[in-house]
Amino acid sequence: MQAPQFAAPVERLIEFFQRLPGVGRKTAQRFAFHVMSMEETDVSAFAEALLGAKKGVARCKECQNLTDGPVCRVCGDEGRDHSVICVVSEPADVAAIERAREYRGVYHVLHGVLSPLNHIGPEDLTIKELVMRVGKGDVKEVIMATDPDTTGETTAVYIAGLLKPFGVKVTRLAYGVPVGGHLEFADEVTLLRALEGRREL
Repeated sequence: MQAPQFAAPVERLIEFFQRLPGVGRKTAQRFAFHVMSMEETDVSAFAEALLGAKKGVARCKECQNLTDGPVCRVCGDEGRDHSVICVVSEPADVAAIERAREYRGVYHVLHGVLSPLNHIGPEDLTIKELVMRVGKGDVKEVIMATDPDTTGETTAVYIAGLLKPFGVKVTRLAYGVPVGGHLEFADEVTLLRALEGRREL
């Protein structure tokens, strides 16, 4: 069935919402119609917020995370252990780890993972910046916290190989079988990480 056609400006708005990750046609339509029902002042404020975020946010010169200053709040925190770097794929991963309130080191955001099928190579990520950080000699450990899937594993192994000459300790998060999960339904990578991350009881 062909999607219903709306006024050209609305269709354009729907098309832009559809470009957001995880947003399909129906959700994009709801977003567009909601915007159309908003007061003009609110729409203007929404547009200004979008432009403000795009223009006022850049990458931290240390960890490459998004920030509105030269360095992010984590890198600027002298109370953090700057000798331990947790490497993540996206800025959202930093937020997820920070919510746990257990990690006290700093981060490095790759802004993606290696994916030959999608034509994403080392030069498309911030791997060079990570190697330069480690090369300064102040880093004791690098924790690879990319996702436990094929591209995440490939990225972690590739980076570990680059960092080996520096003599820095490179570790991998132990991804185990989730609570309530069953071994028979766990994939190979999950089981492998569960075994490697096992501890004595």
